Amino acid sequence: MKKAVITSLSCLFLAFSIAAPAYARELVAGGQAVGIEINTEGVVVAGVGEVQTKEGSCCPAEEAGLKEGDIIEEINGKKLSGAVELIDIVCEADGEPVRLKVLRDNQIMRFNLQPAKAAEEQWRLGMWLRDSVSGLGTVTFYDPQTGIYGALGHGISDTATGKILPLQGGKISDTQIVGVTKGSSGVPGELNGCNDAGKTIGTVEKNTAQGIYGRAAAPTGAKHYMTGDVEIGPATIISTISGRDTAEYRVDINKVYRDGDAQRVMLTVTDPRLCQATGGIVQGMSGSPIIQNGKLVGAVTHVFVNDSRKGYGISIQDMLKTAGIVCDAA
Repeated sequence: MKKAVITSLSCLFLAFSIAAPAYARELVAGGQAVGIEINTEGVVVAGVGEVQTKEGSCCPAEEAGLKEGDIIEEINGKKLSGAVELIDIVCEADGEPVRLKVLRDNQIMRFNLQPAKAAEEQWRLGMWLRDSVSGLGTVTFYDPQTGIYGALGHGISDTATGKILPLQGGKISDTQIVGVTKGSSGVPGELNGCNDAGKTIGTVEKNTAQGIYGRAAAPTGAKHYMTGDVEIGPATIISTISGRDTAEYRVDINKVYRDGDAQRVMLTVTDPRLCQATGGIVQGMSGSPIIQNGKLVGAVTHVFVNDSRKGYGISIQDMLKTAGIVCDAA
């Protein structure tokens, strides 16, 4: 068992106005906590640091101009499959300079690095590398027609830069919630889960600002909902805060607004059970489906750091559009 905790309408008026058509689709509501593991496309520079050599300290990566958050795509003209391969190629070069192809802010850059020989006789570039991320999140929906699911409602980003990590592939796995760290003012809480890494239940094929997407079978007996538009007023969210069992909790939708191309919401947890158990919204609940007027209308995405009872969400329509799921006119 592997434990992992995952710790971001316009109208055109002529002589008259035309109401935009409503679109709907029948989906299976999620609410299940899942373990998430993704592999990055390329190797992420997680940080740079000094190499201690017999002659003193140096940092080849920093001297060459590499920065935290850079994504190394190739070394010596070879596409990288992971951090271990990069380390092996540097060792095999035996002190010869290496050429890196790097992606930074959607621009390709090239660097030549002279490895430094560490005191323990290993050739190093002076940087920490990351090629995978694991954590915990919540599934928002399953589409029975296509087998596509959506989760999180936000992307998996680099912690240093806040940028969405490029995805090579990944999986979601069965998870059991074993504890909760309650949220408080200035300190976001979190769900603590045990992931059964050997029990894969789906793939991860997209990592976007509107969530992660892949293919998975819906849980047996899960409830179906038609999709709808979110509006100000009472609603509920579906989450797992203990074991594997989902439950529905009351919230109020306080605000619905546009943020660029996406529709966002602000919400407040009003259910005393959830406030007592978690303090409100905590990390790991991202993706919890929002149900309103008997329809699936969105997903929880973030918590207010200074008030864990309040949070943000995204509309289900934006998640479906990002997933490539076409809805029918209602």
